[in-house]
Amino acid sequence: MAKSRLCSIPDCGKPVRARGYCSAHYDRCRKYGDPLAGGAPRVPKGEALRWLYAVAIPYKGNDCLIWPFAKGGNGYGQVWMDGRYRVASRIVCEEANGSPPTPKHEAAHNCGFGDRGCVNPEHLQWKTHAGNQMDRVEHGTHHRGERQWMAKLTIPDVRQIRKLRGEISQSKIAIMFGVSQATVADIHLRRKWAWLP
Repeated sequence: MAKSRLCSIPDCGKPVRARGYCSAHYDRCRKYGDPLAGGAPRVPKGEALRWLYAVAIPYKGNDCLIWPFAKGGNGYGQVWMDGRYRVASRIVCEEANGSPPTPKHEAAHNCGFGDRGCVNPEHLQWKTHAGNQMDRVEHGTHHRGERQWMAKLTIPDVRQIRKLRGEISQSKIAIMFGVSQATVADIHLRRKWAWLP
């Protein structure tokens, strides 16, 4: 029986996939050019939850307290709790302000840095989705209008489209701005870009 080759990285002990490396080290070598590069050091099990209760919840400062552990794709801190990942700022908000008034209430950040992982209890409060979205507009962290990744129009374009109402046909305006006639109609009737004064 042939003995399988092991990864050439000392103390790895996993079977070789390619170039003398196991799957994990080979993938790091391809991605970073070094089989030992990439990947943050493992955090001891339970450390994030310990930090949440020992540091974040009792925190009394005015500055943002940024979550130093795993974050979701949206930038919000995540912690493994009760057999699932939970949003760290929501747990802090529960501890600081009690249970949410309804299950649909959101932990809103008055600092505007929730997407950067802020977990300062002083910055968190329960708000409805609409209230949280209004905060995003106030903080400039919203994704509407030209900040939305698929936007074809800018604020000056929309203002110009509104000025042209009644002067030229909607189809001609649509051709000028590279959008559909329906989009122009929606802008004129304020079904789109209604938030723009």
